[in-house]
Amino acid sequence: MADGGGGGGQGDGGSFLPPSIEAAWGLRERPSKGPKPGLTLDRIVDAAVALASAEGLGAVSMGRVAKELGASTMSLYRYVSAKSELYVLMQEAATGAPPELFPPGTGWREAVEAWAWALREVYHRNLWMLRVPVSGPPATPNLVAWWEKALVALEPTGLDAGAKISVTMLLGGFVRNDALVMADLDTVIASGGADPEEVLARYGRTLRRLADPERYPEVARMLDSGVMDSVDEPTAEFRFGLARILDGVAALVEGRAV
Repeated sequence: MADGGGGGGQGDGGSFLPPSIEAAWGLRERPSKGPKPGLTLDRIVDAAVALASAEGLGAVSMGRVAKELGASTMSLYRYVSAKSELYVLMQEAATGAPPELFPPGTGWREAVEAWAWALREVYHRNLWMLRVPVSGPPATPNLVAWWEKALVALEPTGLDAGAKISVTMLLGGFVRNDALVMADLDTVIASGGADPEEVLARYGRTLRRLADPERYPEVARMLDSGVMDSVDEPTAEFRFGLARILDGVAALVEGRAV
């Protein structure tokens, strides 16, 4: 444990971690007593996650979380220095540790695919996380464990460390973006009160009316093909995109092996 002094000095390699992030790593004692008996960092994070799950990330503020806990806003700052720090801890709690996705000896492609699907499930269980700005690489135990799991999955490829990190970031960005697009579409569909088939049909009719075939011949051909006339299975685009990324990784692996 750390000595309980200022957050992350140069003696630890210059990491300058906020005290609550150090606590998440077990590097310092968590405050055991606060202005309100029973108030803990875990309770604060749990209340913030519950609030985000029920009302969206926009509902989370230090004042609102304090109200949910029956505490003063200032008492929370004994545990969390800023809302951005609270967001990091919320992500850590909601993400959880990665599951045991693949036994030893699993091929890299199957292992990476399992990792991507598991991460997608995390986002879909916690759609509010998609609204948290990306402020840097993983900084808490569970998030680093997900990176570790991806790197282990890629080990059989023989790619160097830089390439493996780049592939991991590419996959993570793809999973996040897919979940964000689907969440936004679901919100639009729900707010309009129409089913997905009707929304898609309405879009097709509108585009046919607005997009002059002389100017947009490929769009016109696409609409005439009927591909936009029915809603795909919810995971179809994810499966397609993930397969194409893995095809690219396979080509990279094969190229490095030559």
